[in-house]
Amino acid sequence: MGLADVHAHLTSPQLVPREREVLDNAAAAGVTSILVNGLNPTDNEAVRALAARSSLVRPCFGFYPVDTVLTDMDAMGKSYPRDVTPCTMDEGIAWVREHASEAFAIGEIGLDGYWVPKELWDKQEQAFRALVRIALDHDKAIVIHTRRREKRALEILDELGAVRVDWHCFGGKIGLARQITERGHSLSIPSNARRHEGFTRMLETLPRDQLLLETDCPYLGPMPGQQSEPAFVADTARYAAALWKCSEDEARAQFEASFARLFRVPS
Repeated sequence: MGLADVHAHLTSPQLVPREREVLDNAAAAGVTSILVNGLNPTDNEAVRALAARSSLVRPCFGFYPVDTVLTDMDAMGKSYPRDVTPCTMDEGIAWVREHASEAFAIGEIGLDGYWVPKELWDKQEQAFRALVRIALDHDKAIVIHTRRREKRALEILDELGAVRVDWHCFGGKIGLARQITERGHSLSIPSNARRHEGFTRMLETLPRDQLLLETDCPYLGPMPGQQSEPAFVADTARYAAALWKCSEDEARAQFEASFARLFRVPS
């Protein structure tokens, strides 16, 4: 079946000029699925167009947690260091709802307590709940982003009964990661795992059939300052093989099976 990068941003301005090269590199590395996650209606449209151009791309439509309340943050004078086409919470949710049937998965969505002020957390949760319900209504897996609000995100997912979930770039404590796997959720490991103690520990201690590969490209490259790309999941698979004391083929097969299980694709 081949490897999968379950969280990529090929529509990022940093990668758009290299689109063909990045896709060719991924194919050469044995990557057969790249889940490109949308951040807002404008980005979702770009993801949709990219998927029409490349059979490697699996389109995921989402509404980034910060973007769900960005118009409110602007009104409060809160700065955010990303160039975003603003839209209201209702507009962003409506776009995902309208196009959910076309999506391979719903993501990225979630909760962010790093950039978003506490006064807006309740509103951010409203958006998260609405987006999770859309995924459940359409029987889609969910790719989530959480930052400093991991425990609350898990509480909401439990409340709504969401099980087909991948936690992208999980930054919480390993104990909470274990609770997440006990719910049947998966966690994806970025391409900077070799230099990140937390991701290494996740690879060493969490159930292998609930671990996936991601890059979050163009971010989280193997080396500091290095631009990431989907081809780099192959090196993370090699690293996992070394940690698991198994062959690279066995590690790849495990990641392929984990991907097939969560996203319900033929293995």
